[in-house]
Amino acid sequence: MDLFGSASFKSLERGLAGAQVRHNAISQNIANVNTPNYKAKQVSFKHTLDDAMNQTNFNANRTNAKHLEFSRTNNPIMVEEDRSTMYNHNGNNVDIDLEMAELAKNQIYYNALIDRLNGRFTSLQSVIRGGK
Repeated sequence: MDLFGSASFKSLERGLAGAQVRHNAISQNIANVNTPNYKAKQVSFKHTLDDAMNQTNFNANRTNAKHLEFSRTNNPIMVEEDRSTMYNHNGNNVDIDLEMAELAKNQIYYNALIDRLNGRFTSLQSVIRGGK
Protein backbone atom coordinates (compact mmCIF):
# COMPACT_ATOMS: atom_id res chain seq x y z
CA MET A 1 0.00 0.00 0.00
CA ASP A 2 1.50 3.28 -1.12
CA LEU A 3 0.12 6.06 1.11
CA PHE A 4 2.15 8.87 -0.40
CA GLY A 5 2.09 7.76 -4.03
CA SER A 6 -1.57 8.57 -4.59
CA ALA A 7 -2.69 10.87 -7.36
CA SER A 8 -3.50 13.73 -5.00
CA PHE A 9 -0.10 13.63 -3.30
CA LYS A 10 1.67 13.58 -6.65
CA SER A 11 -0.42 16.48 -7.91
CA LEU A 12 0.34 18.51 -4.79
CA GLU A 13 4.03 17.68 -5.07
CA ARG A 14 4.19 18.81 -8.69
CA GLY A 15 2.21 21.95 -7.89
CA LEU A 16 4.67 22.83 -5.14
CA ALA A 17 7.61 22.20 -7.46
CA GLY A 18 6.06 24.49 -10.06
CA ALA A 19 5.44 27.20 -7.47
CA GLN A 20 9.10 26.94 -6.46
CA VAL A 21 10.27 27.40 -10.05
CA ARG A 22 7.98 30.41 -10.41
CA HIS A 23 9.25 31.87 -7.13
CA ASN A 24 12.86 31.50 -8.32
CA ALA A 25 12.09 33.26 -11.61
CA ILE A 26 10.30 36.13 -9.85
CA SER A 27 13.15 36.45 -7.34
CA GLN A 28 15.68 36.67 -10.17
CA ASN A 29 13.59 39.36 -11.84
CA ILE A 30 13.40 41.40 -8.63
CA ALA A 31 17.13 40.97 -7.95
CA ASN A 32 17.96 42.19 -11.47
CA VAL A 33 15.57 45.13 -11.58
CA ASN A 34 18.47 47.54 -12.28
CA THR A 35 20.68 45.22 -14.35
CA PRO A 36 21.23 46.64 -17.85
CA ASN A 37 19.71 44.57 -20.68
CA TYR A 38 18.21 42.01 -18.28
CA LYS A 39 15.02 40.47 -19.63
CA ALA A 40 12.31 39.38 -17.22
CA LYS A 41 11.65 35.66 -16.92
CA GLN A 42 8.17 34.21 -16.74
CA VAL A 43 7.08 30.69 -15.86
CA SER A 44 4.22 29.16 -17.73
CA PHE A 45 2.66 27.64 -14.65
CA LYS A 46 -0.43 26.21 -16.29
CA HIS A 47 1.80 23.63 -17.95
CA THR A 48 2.92 22.41 -14.53
CA LEU A 49 -0.61 21.72 -13.37
CA ASP A 50 -1.58 20.12 -16.65
CA ASP A 51 1.48 17.89 -16.38
CA ALA A 52 0.60 16.94 -12.82
CA MET A 53 -2.92 16.04 -13.81
CA ASN A 54 -1.77 14.08 -16.85
CA GLN A 55 0.92 12.08 -15.07
CA THR A 56 -1.50 10.62 -12.57
CA ASN A 57 -3.71 7.64 -13.15
CA PHE A 58 -7.14 9.23 -13.28
CA ASN A 59 -9.65 6.81 -14.65
CA ALA A 60 -13.08 8.09 -15.52
CA ASN A 61 -16.00 5.83 -14.83
CA ARG A 62 -17.82 6.16 -18.13
CA THR A 63 -21.42 5.08 -17.80
CA ASN A 64 -22.20 6.25 -21.30
CA ALA A 65 -20.17 6.01 -24.51
CA LYS A 66 -20.71 9.75 -25.05
CA HIS A 67 -18.80 10.67 -21.87
CA LEU A 68 -15.42 12.24 -22.50
CA GLU A 69 -12.11 10.60 -21.64
CA PHE A 70 -9.47 12.43 -19.65
CA SER A 71 -6.92 13.89 -22.05
CA ARG A 72 -3.24 13.12 -21.68
CA THR A 73 -0.66 15.60 -22.90
CA ASN A 74 2.86 16.23 -21.68
CA ASN A 75 3.57 19.90 -20.92
CA PRO A 76 6.87 20.66 -19.18
CA ILE A 77 7.51 23.68 -16.96
CA MET A 78 8.45 26.50 -19.25
CA VAL A 79 10.60 29.48 -18.23
CA GLU A 80 10.58 32.12 -20.93
CA GLU A 81 12.18 35.53 -21.32
CA ASP A 82 9.96 38.44 -22.29
CA ARG A 83 11.87 40.33 -24.97
CA SER A 84 8.89 42.26 -26.30
CA THR A 85 9.03 45.20 -23.87
CA MET A 86 11.49 47.66 -22.38
CA TYR A 87 10.60 49.64 -19.24
CA ASN A 88 13.95 51.25 -18.49
CA HIS A 89 16.37 53.25 -20.64
CA ASN A 90 19.06 50.60 -20.07
CA GLY A 91 17.20 47.82 -21.91
CA ASN A 92 15.78 46.23 -18.76
CA ASN A 93 12.11 45.23 -18.85
CA VAL A 94 11.41 44.27 -15.23
CA ASP A 95 8.29 45.95 -13.85
CA ILE A 96 8.86 45.85 -10.09
CA ASP A 97 5.19 46.43 -9.26
CA LEU A 98 4.12 43.54 -11.47
CA GLU A 99 6.81 41.27 -10.03
CA MET A 100 5.80 42.04 -6.44
CA ALA A 101 2.16 41.32 -7.28
CA GLU A 102 3.14 38.03 -8.95
CA LEU A 103 5.27 37.14 -5.93
CA ALA A 104 2.31 37.70 -3.59
CA LYS A 105 -0.02 35.69 -5.84
CA ASN A 106 2.48 32.82 -6.01
CA GLN A 107 2.90 32.89 -2.22
CA ILE A 108 -0.87 32.61 -1.73
CA TYR A 109 -1.00 29.70 -4.16
CA TYR A 110 1.93 27.97 -2.43
CA ASN A 111 0.29 28.41 0.98
CA ALA A 112 -2.96 26.94 -0.36
CA LEU A 113 -1.10 23.86 -1.60
CA ILE A 114 0.66 23.49 1.75
CA ASP A 115 -2.68 23.78 3.58
CA ARG A 116 -4.14 21.06 1.37
CA LEU A 117 -1.10 18.85 1.96
CA ASN A 118 -1.41 19.41 5.73
CA GLY A 119 -5.07 18.42 5.46
CA ARG A 120 -4.11 15.17 3.79
CA PHE A 121 -1.59 14.42 6.55
CA THR A 122 -4.14 15.32 9.23
CA SER A 123 -6.59 12.87 7.66
CA LEU A 124 -3.94 10.13 7.69
CA GLN A 125 -3.09 10.96 11.29
CA SER A 126 -6.75 10.69 12.24
CA VAL A 127 -7.03 7.29 10.58
CA ILE A 128 -3.91 6.06 12.35
CA ARG A 129 -5.26 7.20 15.71
CA GLY A 130 -8.55 5.46 15.08
CA GLY A 131 -10.65 8.57 14.42
CA LYS A 132 -9.74 10.33 17.68
